[in-house]
Amino acid sequence: MSFLRNPASILGALNLSAIAGSTYHLRSHHIYNLGEFEARLDEIEGTLRGHIGLIEESLDRLEGKATEADRGKKMDEYYGKRGRDDKKTK
Repeated sequence: MSFLRNPASILGALNLSAIAGSTYHLRSHHIYNLGEFEARLDEIEGTLRGHIGLIEESLDRLEGKATEADRGKKMDEYYGKRGRDDKKTK
């Protein structure tokens, strides 16, 4: 137990424990931020898919291919295909 009496070894042990604690803290924040980022990307992806559906429906209407009954179908179809829905839950 003579190494505990040496001030340099005590400071070294405190330094290592501080580094380990801060690393664990930063890792937990990083994992949380990755989850938040993925949720935001899923939301953006759904929004973009919905807009693509609206644009395609507008093009169909301009070209005269769409009927009134088709309105909103493509948007719902694209929005429903979001990547988040295909992923398996843990």
